[in-house]
Amino acid sequence: MDSKIKQIQQKIDELELALREEYEHLAEKYGFSIEQKRVEFLQRFRERNRTFRIPVWKYAIPVNLRHFLSIPFIYAMIVPTVILDLFLTIYNWTAMPLYRIPKVRRGDYIVFDRQFLDYLNAIQKINCIYCTYVNGVFAYAVELGGRTERYWCPIKAAHPRPAGNKWYADYADYGNPEQWLEKFNSLDSFETLEK
Repeated sequence: MDSKIKQIQQKIDELELALREEYEHLAEKYGFSIEQKRVEFLQRFRERNRTFRIPVWKYAIPVNLRHFLSIPFIYAMIVPTVILDLFLTIYNWTAMPLYRIPKVRRGDYIVFDRQFLDYLNAIQKINCIYCTYVNGVFAYAVELGGRTERYWCPIKAAHPRPAGNKWYADYADYGNPEQWLEKFNSLDSFETLEK
């Protein structure tokens, strides 16, 4: 007999399948297709999306002092992230085969596709590539850790723990520039956090 937790996980798996189907629906709605990890928009959607682009000259100088002050701190994270990525990849290619655990496909976690959005300017695309890389490396680490824990210590925790990025559901849909502008630099989602 399956435990209640396993039954809930099966429901989550079913919902993830439904989520993938919804992504396919959104691709049709926003006029794009994915060909070997490259996103192609229909011409009419590309033209429309470009009307939402903030010019680089307007975006280059942060008008918010807090954003300006954070620049060295956020971009300094590239150094430990690259080092972490290197060590994770070495671990993945050496330890996982020794344990006979299937290796993690790094490319499933570090997926560069936001640079295809015509409503982002060059600086925003670079920022998105940076975020994609850093968050992808962290997701890659979580998957490697999860597979290792499953092998060496497959015991559920007594307390439920958060999994994944709980903010992701509140992100703008890929290809929806209006929704992106509404959510860009917005603090609305964080109002629910306890102070």
